[in-house]
Amino acid sequence: MISEYDSNGFSIDQAGWLNGVRHCPSPNFGPRPDTAGITLLVVHNISLPPGRFGGDAIERFFCNRLDRHEHPYFEQICEMKVSAHALVRRNGECIQFVSFLDRAWHAGRSSFLGQNECNDFSIGIELEGADAIPYERVQYQTLARLGRALMARWPQITPDRIAGHSDIAPGRKTDPGPAFSWSAFFEALGAHPNTDAGRNS
Repeated sequence: MISEYDSNGFSIDQAGWLNGVRHCPSPNFGPRPDTAGITLLVVHNISLPPGRFGGDAIERFFCNRLDRHEHPYFEQICEMKVSAHALVRRNGECIQFVSFLDRAWHAGRSSFLGQNECNDFSIGIELEGADAIPYERVQYQTLARLGRALMARWPQITPDRIAGHSDIAPGRKTDPGPAFSWSAFFEALGAHPNTDAGRNS
């Protein structure tokens, strides 16, 4: 089988790239450990500068091309080497930075159900947003489409194995924040976990 499709047409090719979306390859990735399967989906948020939407600063950040002189906040982060597999913008556009087969640098020090270093076995999706600012309906729709395609390709990713960054790095990270509606996301996904403990409703 060349690709995996969800009912709305998102597909993932054999190299781990989404078809039909824009690719902005990041140098910030590495191989997954040989023993690590892909079993977790992590939802994040990002906005650059914080609380400001639009522009291409997120893309430049993940590709190590952020101008430290453009904004005072950029001075603090321009040397960081981070990435996510994909970004969902406020208008629902999806941009992919790292093949899903590779290890993106999105989770940092983290643990899920006793398993440490979540980058090894997870896929990280960023939403353009901020903890306390409501997300757009179209973002939930795109995230759900992406989730269905990932779950079709990697059945080990079940609704119980979808978490926020705050769930895998509590006390260190707060995203996707209280403004993210897990119930709206799972409704759009068409599947629900057995428990929503630790998640915002």
